[in-house]
Amino acid sequence: MAGGEGKRLRPLSYYLQKCMIPIGERQRPLLDYVIRLLRYHGVTDVTMLVGYKSEQIRCYFDDGARFGVDLTYLQDDPTIKGTGAALLNLYHNGPLDSDGSVLIYYGDILSNIDLREMLTQHEETGAAATLALARGYNVPVGVAKVKGDSVVSWAEKPAMDIHVGIGILALDAKVLGELPSLVENRRELDIMGDLIPYLLGRGDSVRAYVTDGFWYDVGSIEKYEKLDNGSVERHFSFLYDLSTPRLRTVYVASNGSNRIIEDSILK
Repeated sequence: MAGGEGKRLRPLSYYLQKCMIPIGERQRPLLDYVIRLLRYHGVTDVTMLVGYKSEQIRCYFDDGARFGVDLTYLQDDPTIKGTGAALLNLYHNGPLDSDGSVLIYYGDILSNIDLREMLTQHEETGAAATLALARGYNVPVGVAKVKGDSVVSWAEKPAMDIHVGIGILALDAKVLGELPSLVENRRELDIMGDLIPYLLGRGDSVRAYVTDGFWYDVGSIEKYEKLDNGSVERHFSFLYDLSTPRLRTVYVASNGSNRIIEDSILK
């Protein structure tokens, strides 16, 4: 999901696609970390659902070859808004295996979640949807307990023991076939606000994959300013480890011998 205007990131997003904002000590685009995480966990067929300032994404990632993935791009339909509308566009126009699973990753989420383990769980349970959840959430404001007109207790930015969505989920590809009927007579369709409640309402299996990994929503100016670049390096250095196996392009000669014509490390 890389098509949003990033209104919460203004004024930065007037100039940058929100997924392309620089993070970490080496100031790589946020989406660079996402693509490398997908590749690390063996997800190599990637479709970018793009819209606003998509040229920045296309110019940086091109066909994905230097990242070890096969990238395609789908431009959002401007007549329908929302993340669900982007999925509808994928259903109608994108490369889609109707017998497989679709991993959906919101492009403003930074995480080191184990995607391979999540997808394995999703496919083994046969769920219609599997949501990546984190346990515990720090409320960004102070919370009061009130009795009558008296404040009897106060907690500054307390941690709540709840499960929260982190903007990553897997769907049975057949679920996308429900989107055309869901979008009828609507101008906006949302995955988490519309599609997931619809699946729950009709009794489909919606499973939880609870992760204790690092995750961070970089989608607002406040969150971006508070992101610790040193922490980014500590949590994601494994994606840029030069001990990573080389990506090789091999030419197969007519006599059956192999000759390496390109030998490079993901940098």
